[in-house]
Amino acid sequence: MSARLILVSHALCPYVQRAAIVLAEKGVPHERRDVDLARKPDWFMQVSPLGKTPVLLADGEAIFESAVICEYLEDTTLPRLHPANALQRARHRAWMEFGSAVLNGIAAFYNAADDHALAARAEELRSRFERLEAALGDGPYFGAEKFTLVDAVFAPVFRYFDLFDAIHDFGFWHGLPRLQRWRRALAARPSVVGAVTPDYGLRLAEFVRSRRSALSALLVQMQSARTAVATG
Repeated sequence: MSARLILVSHALCPYVQRAAIVLAEKGVPHERRDVDLARKPDWFMQVSPLGKTPVLLADGEAIFESAVICEYLEDTTLPRLHPANALQRARHRAWMEFGSAVLNGIAAFYNAADDHALAARAEELRSRFERLEAALGDGPYFGAEKFTLVDAVFAPVFRYFDLFDAIHDFGFWHGLPRLQRWRRALAARPSVVGAVTPDYGLRLAEFVRSRRSALSALLVQMQSARTAVATG
């Protein structure tokens, strides 16, 4: 690919991470440009009809929506991350959509207004993870030994749970060994590590805390307890 690429991004956006991971896996040179979604600049609104990240600028031409960006990169750059077999490729695309549904469930989880709603949203996520467990093979990745676009979709999903698990044991992973193995393999992948800034965890914690939800209340309790222990 000879086009000059700019990935328009937001520090916490999991959909941006998908595109960043794919770019890294393919070794494609690009510039990354963060925007403040609370104060969207005019130039950003001109290239993002939906007012969302990510946007990939290819020689100034705007490509928006993460799935479209990933497919564009798959069409134009090597190595291929989709399976060569058409049926398997369709299966992978379906599970990528499932990953987007899990992200919607995560948003519902961290926005749950009370403990009852939080428990219900946790159970819904657990149910989706049980479906994933049944779809996985021996790993380490979704498609066995080869890293694919499905892995690029789920790596940002699992990253949320580094914080969620630290707040409380919601029982997401019990009895799901394949999912746990997949999560660990993705977390160790250099492209996944590099898709966020080193302060991502702190930023995510502050974001969750700002939601004023049931989860944010648990986060405040955890942080207060740690402060009390540290100050003795």
